[in-house]
Amino acid sequence: MDEQQRRVLLESASRFPIPQGVKLSYGTAGFRADASILSSTVFRVGILAALRSLKTQSVIGLMITASHNQVSDNGVKVADPSGGMLTQEWEPFADALANAVDAEHLVQMISEFAKKENISFGGVQSAEVLLGRDTRPSGESLLEAAKQGISSVVGAVATDLGILTTPQLHWIVRSRNKSKKSSETDYFEQLSSSFRCLMDLIPREMTISETDELIVDGANGVGGEKLEELKKLLNGLVIQVRNSGKEGEGVLNQGVGADFVQKEKVVPSGFGQNDVGMRCASLDGDADRLVYFHVLSKSDNKIELVDGDKILSLFALFIKEQLSILNKKEEKEINDDHPVSLGIVQTAYANGASTDYLKQLGLEVVFTPTGVKYLHEKASEYDIGIYFEANGHGTILFSENVLCWLETRNKELASTSEGSEQQKSVKRLLAVSELINQAVGDALSGVLLVETILRHMGWSIQRWSELYQDLPSRQLKVKVVDRTAVITTNAETEVVKPSGLQEAINSETAKYPKGRSFIRPSGTEDVIRVYAEASTQEAADGLAKSVAQHVDRFLGFGTT
Repeated sequence: MDEQQRRVLLESASRFPIPQGVKLSYGTAGFRADASILSSTVFRVGILAALRSLKTQSVIGLMITASHNQVSDNGVKVADPSGGMLTQEWEPFADALANAVDAEHLVQMISEFAKKENISFGGVQSAEVLLGRDTRPSGESLLEAAKQGISSVVGAVATDLGILTTPQLHWIVRSRNKSKKSSETDYFEQLSSSFRCLMDLIPREMTISETDELIVDGANGVGGEKLEELKKLLNGLVIQVRNSGKEGEGVLNQGVGADFVQKEKVVPSGFGQNDVGMRCASLDGDADRLVYFHVLSKSDNKIELVDGDKILSLFALFIKEQLSILNKKEEKEINDDHPVSLGIVQTAYANGASTDYLKQLGLEVVFTPTGVKYLHEKASEYDIGIYFEANGHGTILFSENVLCWLETRNKELASTSEGSEQQKSVKRLLAVSELINQAVGDALSGVLLVETILRHMGWSIQRWSELYQDLPSRQLKVKVVDRTAVITTNAETEVVKPSGLQEAINSETAKYPKGRSFIRPSGTEDVIRVYAEASTQEAADGLAKSVAQHVDRFLGFGTT
């Protein structure tokens, strides 16, 4: 690092002192906290993003959002060249940057890290960081802090893309680095054109029994705003957007949004008895999560939730069907035994009934630790990998090899079996690969894929909801002195330390029909999270409580 670069960094960093007593950690959500204390953190992540661009010689993304958190919070996270999350190898550096006590320490840390990573400053290769933010009032000032962080790396360029959903920014970064069309307009066009293709391939005899209208809760966030734009390009699907974020309509994530609906299992604000039986969906604040629901009766606000597990099951069923058609041997077909590996990836929080259903379909189901970064990484090992969390965050990944094979197969079938069921299946799979956001979970693309598959199946939301019956579950938290005292293995489903605790959990679980329970340390606070399932809600509650008591006996102060 030359003297000019050192001086610029020192001068810039001195304008963003770290708040006293604040210590932040970079996780799946990046950094997230009350917006009032985040300026220095966002500034420093700007520096990190510029360094990441120099290291990878690629365009990097920086998103300012706190997703489903309350409006007073905000956050910042980095999109890697693939459009995915920041590589885990750089997370410790992100933590160290955010918590460096002063400008001198910060610059010293950057200098040492750059030397270790062989990052050169001021060379021919410049850095470019694409910036996006959601609709939070604090976003503008934090955006300026990010810009100053980026520009403090000499030669780095910050490109402000304005207000975007988180998945849009990830998609744009991925597309830019693949040298593809990558504007927001291109994003809308790709989604709408692949949606049209799938709609055109729906069997003619298939219709859904209810009205075609879909009612979407936009969480008073950026997703509602963008869906209003997207729906203008869609034919064959009528979407009514509520809680769209228009001024005076409501507060971001307050009594609305996918996180609220999934956890509380009640209607969001703006929905009620007039919506009984209607197909409804809910986005979260930055539109990377999606859940569906329908209102059960006019007498209360209760809903039948169709969560991420059931979205995953719907997608898996459809993909499996297309592959099965494609693998059928017909007289005129070119014999091609290309094996396509299809993998389903879940965490231990997935409802056991969903896992059983997927296995009954003959699908390979694997588990990872909690966190999208683990799910995404595992899904990428398959030709086609599908992952979802119950909270509604997930996507489908297609390998480059399987996409090349599908393209080749499409050309072969066009010359030998034009209009055959096999060719339609190839076209459907290719259209899905364009419609789904392969960088990250995307509520907008997810809505469109759900809608086309329901029409393909001829299913109402009620029929979809009946794929399987969720096992009752309960989650609790136990305050502990030190959460790191708990060490788990086997995708966080078994306790290794402290010794004896897993045996106690096993003993309690054995008392309940269809019982299942596991514990895991929180990533952000000194609590241990307890999850339990059983055949009845009373049994799930009892199992969770007894396991929590064992955790408290081994480690803690008491349940919350």
